[in-house]
Amino acid sequence: MSAIPRTDLTIERFEAGQLDPEQFDHEAHVYVGWLYVNAYDLAEAISRFDSALKRLTTALGIPGKYHATITWAFLVLIKERCRDNEGWNAFRSRNEDLLRESKSILGRYYSDATLFSDIARQHFVLPDKLAS
Repeated sequence: MSAIPRTDLTIERFEAGQLDPEQFDHEAHVYVGWLYVNAYDLAEAISRFDSALKRLTTALGIPGKYHATITWAFLVLIKERCRDNEGWNAFRSRNEDLLRESKSILGRYYSDATLFSDIARQHFVLPDKLAS
């Protein structure tokens, strides 16, 4: 997996919905989440990222792609794994599991029935499995 350019991905552009949806893949989501948890305390990072993502998916006409539990869980995992004064490239190389599709890591914490339920899409749901 190669690093993608980051100059076009900022909190400001994300909150303004000024991102190219073709370039906003899973890794870009993780990167922007990393920006948020490094700029704000976790509660504010979740609130701001979550609101901006809802606005973005609605503006793009794909509100069904929004998933609250995946969003919140990834932000918590990103925050948990951050190290002081660590740049994106170092974080990325230490956390390649976060860059794979979300089911690969979240399957350690959630059953499919819980993670892909309607309630988990709309609201954060606590994990129903112990991490292995």
